[in-house]
Amino acid sequence: MAARFQATGHRRRRLSPDRGRALNGVSYYPTAIAHDRRQGVFAQDYLTFQDRMVSKNRLSVGKSLLQKYASTFNKIEQQYGVPGPVLVAYWGLETDFGKVMGNLPSIQSLATLAYDCRRPEEFREQLMYALKVIDRGDLNPAQMKGPAHGEVGQFQFQPKTYYDYAVDYDGDGRRDLVRSAPDSLASAANYIASKGWQPGQPWLEEVIVPDNLPWEQADVTIQRPRLFWSRYGVTYRNGKPVPADNTPSALLLPMGRDGPAFLAYLNFINVYLDWNNSLVYSTTAGYYATRLAGAPSLRRGNPEPFTAAETKQLQQLLAQRGYDVGKIDGVIGAGTRAAIRDMQVKLGLPADSYPSHALLRQLQRGG
Repeated sequence: MAARFQATGHRRRRLSPDRGRALNGVSYYPTAIAHDRRQGVFAQDYLTFQDRMVSKNRLSVGKSLLQKYASTFNKIEQQYGVPGPVLVAYWGLETDFGKVMGNLPSIQSLATLAYDCRRPEEFREQLMYALKVIDRGDLNPAQMKGPAHGEVGQFQFQPKTYYDYAVDYDGDGRRDLVRSAPDSLASAANYIASKGWQPGQPWLEEVIVPDNLPWEQADVTIQRPRLFWSRYGVTYRNGKPVPADNTPSALLLPMGRDGPAFLAYLNFINVYLDWNNSLVYSTTAGYYATRLAGAPSLRRGNPEPFTAAETKQLQQLLAQRGYDVGKIDGVIGAGTRAAIRDMQVKLGLPADSYPSHALLRQLQRGG
């Protein structure tokens, strides 16, 4: 077959022969649509999700990988500022350290979702970038497999993220995020650094909170200097007071005032929530990284059980009162948290942004 060329300014660039074959035989793929419409696991509460994801085995394997690739992690941290535990935690959660990357054909999935009427512009862009990844010679079409949304590689990058942030870290001339651990780890660090990661700064620290807090201030969207929390008697697990300084932080209560509590810093707010805006996932990823960095297992507290079905009912009642809770799906997202907090304030309940049966009962009674 004759070589194909594409004009690039005054130069002509050889196209990868794989690009021309990438769309051969592509047809509508119902499996991608079915996966896209499923309710995710993020309807689970934080403790249920993290118990499953931060297992003893994942902690053990993660620590062993930190040792195995110690020199690589040191080099990456010097270059990008991102510590090894942060990378290993994402590595474990996303693909079980590269063992479970998904097996759906990415090009066919993206083409189908680009054709679908709900978010075609989003997936058309990703499809174009998938072809660019192939054209650059990073992967061939057969290697581009993953979940239904076209994510690829050991850190489940979308094609645009792959194209923009993948780096060749093992020196073989290719950006291979499927088979190369060094390429994958450095690329993840490159992406995280681009989001404003602050080297040497914390991301999440577990704390103990007293009963007299102004609970309406406890939300990941509300930043206060650590001095604010120190004045209310917030301490670390070992009883040491939180420093009375001006470091920006948010009090994160993923299961309300009776569950685990964390101070979330800018690295968490700006990076973790950008990687995945699910608070359940991001808090799990951040907590997992702290465990790999040496923190003890969290204090579980005694949070009130609240099912996904009850959360749906609560969302419906809030929506009837004019609140924008987003999709009524049993997932406690940012809109639902904000609505809960506002109703808690109006009804004189502790405004910790987490659902409770006391709140549900008052709304059911028309409160």
